[in-house]
Amino acid sequence: MVAPIGLVNNNPTATNTSNGTDQTSKTAVDYQSFLRLLIAEMRNQDPTNPMDSTQYVAQLASFSQVEQSVQINDKLNQLLQSQSLSQADALIGRTITTADGVTGEVASVKLYSDGIIAELRDGTQVVVGPGITIQPTKPEAEADA
Repeated sequence: MVAPIGLVNNNPTATNTSNGTDQTSKTAVDYQSFLRLLIAEMRNQDPTNPMDSTQYVAQLASFSQVEQSVQINDKLNQLLQSQSLSQADALIGRTITTADGVTGEVASVKLYSDGIIAELRDGTQVVVGPGITIQPTKPEAEADA
């Protein structure tokens, strides 16, 4: 009987290209290892005492689950990357205020595997996370009034 093989836990927030490649290769290795293990077991089974058909079906079901899990992880990563890009785009041109009082208009946004960093017009970089207030930027005429 084959012991179950654990899946690599992909980081769902990975947006870094090199990090995503590393995660994909680790998952592919586990997937390939499972296939090699299944084939080796089938080759080395005792011909006088073949594998029970229920065990074979259970292993095929496990194989199918591994394959589906890999595909689901890939799709979730794509979805999370898309969501992060949408959130970052929505920040540009808005005014953000941190919990410690730093305020400014967002000029650009950088996406990292662990979050979003907003760069304000004055060059200050702010990690976008809990405690951040986001507001529409007031036009120049209203700001002076």
